[in-house]
Amino acid sequence: MTDRVGIVIVSHSPDIAKGTADMVHQMVGDEVPLAWTGGNVAGGLGTDVNRILSAIDAAWSDRGVAILVDLGGAETNSEMAIEMLSAGRGDRVVVCNAPIVEGAIMAATEAWGGADLAAVRRAAEEAGSV
Repeated sequence: MTDRVGIVIVSHSPDIAKGTADMVHQMVGDEVPLAWTGGNVAGGLGTDVNRILSAIDAAWSDRGVAILVDLGGAETNSEMAIEMLSAGRGDRVVVCNAPIVEGAIMAATEAWGGADLAAVRRAAEEAGSV
């Protein structure tokens, strides 16, 4: 467990998800729990609920987890994954309405600074309004 909000990046493309996670890691280091998932189980474009659940587990923090998504299917599958979490955990995971790269960087920066889940989400979502 960590004392910082976790970040999950969900993209239809594994390259975009990994690249975004690499960029976030380079900017904030490894003090923020970070996980990514991209692509479907067959290796093509898409997202997978079970992989999203695994990413949430990998980035888990009792302070919460913010999920950044690229397209509607990633958002839908992320919301399904949240619904599958136990009640105590599902309440601490949010999907941010933000651009995936800019939002992930801003969310991770806020998380690194010790912000709570609401502030992390707000920072990610404000990245889309600039």
